[in-house]
Amino acid sequence: MSLPQLSLSLQFARFEGADEHRAALPRHKVARWIRHALDADAEITVRIVDAEEGQALNRDYRKKDYATNVLTFDYATEPVVMADLVLCAPVIAREATELGKSLAEHYAHLLVHGTLHAQGWDHETSEADAEEMEARETEILAGLGQPDPYAK
Repeated sequence: MSLPQLSLSLQFARFEGADEHRAALPRHKVARWIRHALDADAEITVRIVDAEEGQALNRDYRKKDYATNVLTFDYATEPVVMADLVLCAPVIAREATELGKSLAEHYAHLLVHGTLHAQGWDHETSEADAEEMEARETEILAGLGQPDPYAK
């Protein structure tokens, strides 16, 4: 099976502890995780941010005044997926600890999750859509040798 092509820009904001996040996100792994979640060629920017930038973006674009783990800004889905994925490092670090996962494992899940959003998947429209998206994420991650992110 041939995976879709990916033009990837990987960016890290300047924040305390950024080196730990850089170490968890080598470019080749980020590209692999995203490519396995793609159904078409893509141009994607991944930006790792601090809580302040994450909160500002969530507030300005989603009208929710808190930092969230991943924000997806999709610009086109056919024939090329074009999107920005913004991941909030402190939120992801906290969640990984709470879930008993490694930082890289949690990033893999959220990059797959964000990439699916960039292609039109939405878990907030209905319970059935949420279950379908979770099943797709689990399937992709299993193919990458990652555990089920929803296993209790």
